This record gives sequence, C-alpha cells and structure tokens, in this order.
Amino acid sequence: MSVDLSQFHQVFFEESFEGLDVMESELLDMDPADVDDETVNNIFRAAHSIKGGAGTFGFMPVSEFTHVLETLLDEIRSGKRSMEPRYVDLFLQSVDCLRGMLSDMQDGNDPEKERPAELRKEFEVILGMEQEAAATEEAVSDSDEKDGGWLIDVHPHTDLLMTGNEPFRMFRELRELVGEDNFEVTADTDNIPELSSLTPEECVTNWQMKVTTSTPIDDIKAIFEWVEDECDLTYSPLTGAVEAVSEDQDQQSQETSATASEESPGQAPDKTSEKTPVVAEAQKTAKSAKAPKKAAESSSIRVSIDKVDSLINMVGELVITQSMLGQLGQDFDLSRLAKLQEGLSQLEQNTRELQESVMKIRMMPISFAFSRFPRLVRDLGGQLGKKVILETIGEQTELDKTVMEKINDPLVHLVRNSMDHGLETTEQRIAAGKSEEGTITLNAYHQGGNIVIEVADDGAGLNEDRILKKAIEKGLVPENNNLTPEEIHNLIFLPGFSTAEAVSDISGRGVGMDVVRRNIQALNGSIEVKSQRNVGSTFIIRLPLTLAILDGQLVKVCEETYIFPLVSIVESIQIHRSSLNHVTGSQYVMQLRDEYIPIVRLDQIFGLRDDKDVVDEMMLVVVEGDNEKIGIVVDDLLGQQQVVIKSLEQNYQKVSGISGATILGDGTVALIIDISSIGKNIVPVKRNQNRSEKAA
Repeated sequence: MSVDLSQFHQVFFEESFEGLDVMESELLDMDPADVDDETVNNIFRAAHSIKGGAGTFGFMPVSEFTHVLETLLDEIRSGKRSMEPRYVDLFLQSVDCLRGMLSDMQDGNDPEKERPAELRKEFEVILGMEQEAAATEEAVSDSDEKDGGWLIDVHPHTDLLMTGNEPFRMFRELRELVGEDNFEVTADTDNIPELSSLTPEECVTNWQMKVTTSTPIDDIKAIFEWVEDECDLTYSPLTGAVEAVSEDQDQQSQETSATASEESPGQAPDKTSEKTPVVAEAQKTAKSAKAPKKAAESSSIRVSIDKVDSLINMVGELVITQSMLGQLGQDFDLSRLAKLQEGLSQLEQNTRELQESVMKIRMMPISFAFSRFPRLVRDLGGQLGKKVILETIGEQTELDKTVMEKINDPLVHLVRNSMDHGLETTEQRIAAGKSEEGTITLNAYHQGGNIVIEVADDGAGLNEDRILKKAIEKGLVPENNNLTPEEIHNLIFLPGFSTAEAVSDISGRGVGMDVVRRNIQALNGSIEVKSQRNVGSTFIIRLPLTLAILDGQLVKVCEETYIFPLVSIVESIQIHRSSLNHVTGSQYVMQLRDEYIPIVRLDQIFGLRDDKDVVDEMMLVVVEGDNEKIGIVVDDLLGQQQVVIKSLEQNYQKVSGISGATILGDGTVALIIDISSIGKNIVPVKRNQNRSEKAA
C-alpha cells in the first residue's frame, strides 16, 4: 500500500521554516570568537532535520544543498574546525537561500538553481572537496575499468528502524539495479543478543554486499543516501586499487565529494525511479505537485493546550445553558419568565466568553514579527557602515495573527528608515557626544482595546527646517504657513514626500511613509511621530487587537443604521446652523475650539436625502482619519456594541466609503463606515484658518 506523502508537505514546510528561524537566530547571537557548543548543536540539528525531511519527501535540491552546509557544521561541532566570521555570513546566506527554495517548492514551482550552486561551491572550497573529488573520481574510474565491482559494508545504528527505514528494501533496490546474478549479501549476526533481551525496535545486524557491475558508484550510493546519517557505510573496490572509503566520515570523504562535483548542484540523482518504494512515491508526489504555478495558500497556528482546554470548557458551559433553555421552551408559561431571562443572560455571558476564547486562539506573541529584525539590522548596519544595537521590549504582547502578518511590511519600512535617515554615522555620533553605537528600540504593549507598537531610534531626529523647505518646494504647503512642529512632522506622511538627496536601495525613493500610513489605516489603525532634534524619533502605531471584531458606535441616518469604529471617534456634539460656515457648494465647516473642521453629510454621500441644507439640531460625530478631524452629521446616536466584521469586497464588491458590514441582533445588515475614505469626499479646507485670522 503506497502512502500519499503530500498530506504531510505543509507540516514539513512549516517545521522547516521554523528550523531556519532557529538557525538565523542562533547565528545572529553567535560570537565567532567564543562559540557555545550548544549553539552549534542547535544549528546543526535544525539543518539536519530539514535535510532529512526534504530527502523523505523527495525535495532533493533542498536535501543536497543542506548536506554540504551540514558537513561544515559537523566539522565545527566536532572540533575539527573553528568557527570564523565568514562562516557565519555564509550560513546566513544559506538560510536565505533555503528559505527561498522552500517557498518555491511550497508554491509548486521549481526552486532557483543558480544561487544554491554558488553557495555550494563556496562550501566545497572551504571543505577542500573539489580537489578530493577530482582525485577520487579518477580512482573510481580506474577501478571500474579494472574490475567493475564493490564491497559494501553496512553497519546500521541501533535506531535505524525507529526512523522509518527498512534495510531489506534498500537491498532489494540494489539487487534490481545491478541484477540478481551480480549481487551477494551476507549478514553479520554476531551482535544479536539472546531472545530474552532482544529489543525488536533496535537494529543489531550488520551486512556486507558484493556487487559486480559497471553501474556508476553514484547510482549505488543513491540507494543508501536516505540512511547515510543512520549507518556507517564503507565502499571498497573489489580490486583493492583504491583504499576503502568510509561514509562514517561522509562530511569530508572522497566519495561524497565525487558525488558533490559530478552531480549538478541542486539536482536529484538520475535513478530516482529505483529508490525504495516509499521514497519513489514521495518523489512522484513532489513532482506532480509542481504542475500548478501557485499552490493554494495554507497556514496554521500552533495553539497552547491551555487555550484549547478553555475553549472546550466554554463549549461545555454553552451546551448546559442550551439544554436549560430547551427544557424551558417545552412547557413555557409566564410563571417561568424570570427563569427564561436568567437563562438568556447566562447564554449571553457564555457566548461572550466563547468568543473571547476563540479570539485568543488567533492571538500570537509579537515576537514572531520582531524576530526578523535582528537580521535586518545586522545586514543594513554592515551595508551603511553603522554600528547599531537592536532592543526589543514587550515581545510576549499578543496580537491577532492576521494583523501581525499585515503589519510586517510597515514595520520593516520604519526600521529601514530609522537605519538610513534616523541614525547618524559613527563619526557624526562621536562628534555630537553620543556613543558610536546607535540604538533602535521595538516596543509593544496593550493600551485599552488596542496594541501599541513603537519604533524608536536615538538618532538626529527629524529636521523640521529641511522638511518644511521640501514641502514648500513641492507645493504641499504655502510659504506663509504657520505650522506647529507636530504638523511639520506629519508632512513626512504625505504622498511622494522625501528629503533624501539621492535614491538608495534602502530608502529615499520618494514613496514610503505615505504607504506605511495607508497600510496601517487599512488595519483600522493610526500612526504618529514624535521627534526631538539630536535626541531621536519615535513612530507610534496603534492597532486593534483583531480585524474580526470591532468596537463600534451605531448611528442613525434617515432610516438606515451605520457603524463608526469607536477608536476613530473623538467626540459627539449637538450642532446648530448658526455654528456652521458655508465654504462652497454644499460644503460647510465648523469652528471647534482652535481649528476648523469640515462637515460631511452621509445622507448626501449615500443619496438618502434630497435636502442639501443642513438641518438644525442635528448630531455631529467628530472623527479622526488620516491624522485629520472631520465632522459627520447623523440623525441620532443609537448605542455602542461589538460587531463581527464581514467583508463586502469578498462577498459583493469594493464600495467607496464602506470598510465592511455586519449583521445586527434583529437580523438587519449595517454598513461600517471607512473614516479615511469618507474624508476624501470633502472639499479641501484650510485646516488652521483661525490661526491665520488671529495672526492678522
């Protein structure tokens, strides 16, 4: 019976990516001058697991590339070679390469070949394998011409059977490869204990095989490559022309070197059809998986058993409440009304607790997002010639998985911006009386119903004069402006704004901060910046804990019910026509303390009311979007509640001014207002008109 190994592919990819994360983290923390043995062992184990899994599932390019990486690691951990800084760089490049190869295979595509071949060449030069490979290849060729046969000694480790390998299948495949008349096998049973002390799961038998064949040695070795780490393998030419080669030292052996140089890097052996049945099935499945250009996306979350237990308990409570209400419904009368109300109250509580338990399953520590930045800071620091220390705080702060995935790109851009624009060069820092090492701090914490993420640096801070000058040059603000420092800082979020003198690969392309703000606002979040010259800058991101649940304010406009995100609301006030100023057309503004805010009427935007005049004694909800306030006219405020967000774009189509929909308790559908989009419907208004008037 063949096993469909494709069902395990996703687990393999997830575990492999986790292994690469472990390798990268350990390498970044490593001091080549003082290497901890456990650190090298952790890296080796991760690489070994990836290699073994890739071989099992037939992903041979990954398995073969990881093998040469594992060889160097094994020499380091055994003390044969010392760790060097250049090795760390090479290992990190290999982690990136493997991550790309695995991503390609996960998508059903062929992995890149050029980069793995380049890195593999570097490993072989370090290991001195090229010269050894040439010598061995010549010796093997001579031996094949003289006799064409090999003695193969197989000494399995006792745990061979526990890893799913079966020697008989390998021997059968070898016999089919060379022919039954050219194959002899002898078992060494000297190590088999008495029956009473025999452990069936342990392999205690050794074998010697004699094959007389002209088949290339690489094809023979391909049969045993699945167990080369679980066996001591020795290949000896029958003529004795070449000394026996032990695969117990395969990391630096001549035969392994011959295989490494003779095969094209990243390519599987030609005789894949002659592997063991399980492996052949794995390779067949892997090849068939390459047909589509893009595999269906799949992701999973690892959940602690405590969260699962809590969820099960909540379901149990819900079942009990449902049973109680069911009994009340069978024979209900008014005398049992109090009992019914009690049951409904209990049902509401159980539902809320169940909702909270389910939401916790999606919550992950933000350390998953922060973990990519040590590598990013290290690489950019070397590229920019800056010494930078990365500090992370609040790594266990939990955030919804979807939010975390979407916040990655904005965080990367902010860190790159701090590295390039924020932090000074070593010479500039010393001249300013600072330490030569700059510091970037990533901090996360909960605040109310939101999560706050801060990206701070101790660099030069924002140059307000330079920012304002650039904004005037681009026509973004008038020359006779009277902007506060905070307003000048916010100019960096305008589309196309950049103070970079030259375009670089790191930042300064004229697009960036506006995209960061737009992406964060798409998550119903906000971003602000605080900066002080020669002290540093801090970018503060506020996000909802989850995108599935929204704390909303229900409002009534005509006969329709809409929902405003509670996080966007600044205040609600009663308005009178006398407090409004007419600007142009149907556009009004209102003076609210020290600023003028534009007025938006949902009834006009959505065509609910023909009257274009502002009705007296209406409610005005002041909201903030894109770092600017607007006032939205509504007929009434209905109440606040949590709502489950349903995507209009997925179920219907994208609608301007609407970010989603929800189903209310009475079964009606209410639309959720997109504050940022609604603000774009207003006529541009001079935001600080009153300040100019006062100055005049």
